[in-house]
Amino acid sequence: MMKAAVSLAKEVGYVGAGTVEYLFTVNYQSNSTASPRAPTNEKENESGNYYFLELNPRLQVEHPVTEMIAGVNLPALQLQIAMGLPLHLIPEIRRLYGADESATTPIDFEDLSKLVEPLGHVIAARITAENPEAGFRPTSG
Repeated sequence: MMKAAVSLAKEVGYVGAGTVEYLFTVNYQSNSTASPRAPTNEKENESGNYYFLELNPRLQVEHPVTEMIAGVNLPALQLQIAMGLPLHLIPEIRRLYGADESATTPIDFEDLSKLVEPLGHVIAARITAENPEAGFRPTSG
């Protein structure tokens, strides 16, 4: 999914902090153990398929989730990119890709083999309330 997101950004010439959203579906074998089956195409990983939804050229309200597991300050990163600083020169990005933070050598962002493991797991939830009698307008609950 990450390779597809990087490829999409390159294809449309997008530079900046943004979000690529996918719908992910889980694949189960037909036997009673209900364990995931092996992938059958390039749009599938070990446990399911993914489908492109949208590319948002802005930070999402959920961006702290990414910050928590990646250790990257996304608003600061967005400003650094806007100032013209190349990604491979930003220490947080170099750390994320397992590169020496003080070096200036380019990073191959498509080579995910050096990408550092996430700093744990994070789940964000957004709870909303709508009133069906008022045309599903938002309500306080």
